[in-house]
Amino acid sequence: MAWKISGQYMESCNCDYLCPCIYTNPQGRATHDHCTALMAFRIDEGQADGVDLAGCKFAFLIKTGPVMADGNWTFANAVDAPEGAPRTTLAKIVAGEAGGIPQRIRDGLVADYRGIAYKPIEFGIDGLKRWVNIPEVLSFAIEGVQPRIKPGEPMYIDNTSHPANARLALARASKMTALGFGIGDSLVGKGNNGHFAPFSWAG
Repeated sequence: MAWKISGQYMESCNCDYLCPCIYTNPQGRATHDHCTALMAFRIDEGQADGVDLAGCKFAFLIKTGPVMADGNWTFANAVDAPEGAPRTTLAKIVAGEAGGIPQRIRDGLVADYRGIAYKPIEFGIDGLKRWVNIPEVLSFAIEGVQPRIKPGEPMYIDNTSHPANARLALARASKMTALGFGIGDSLVGKGNNGHFAPFSWAG
């Protein structure tokens, strides 16, 4: 199946700001004894074998040991797409069954795949504030970190090995909660790590 999707991504994890994975490729140890990472994506343009995926959304729930690059991940997905071809097609992509970055993640790093929840995904953007809510699955809220010389714009870190984009806006989270698939974690008011960026994937 040939596919291409692009749009906006955002993320929060339980590491203190700034997440060690980003500047260690990701060989460094997480701030705590594990990493819980929540990644959400909104597709603004996309198709797969003629199926229109624009407007669909999806998310990754990830739990790892202290070093993400060691693999052995617990991994799950959420999908918000119309019933029928858009839903089944997007599910194959995000579950790592149709090539591209999701399949490289699934094949190379995941030991425990826990499936897909089909839920409405609220994906909000208001300036530097971003938030995601997926009932019974996950929620988080982040805000871009502003430089003193250019208020209103986020700081960036560039040339990373992150799967969403090599250039990431830096953000802090005001809350992060993982509810679904037994991947439990909850942080409120800790200022833990976040990122956002455009993304573009193909398979």
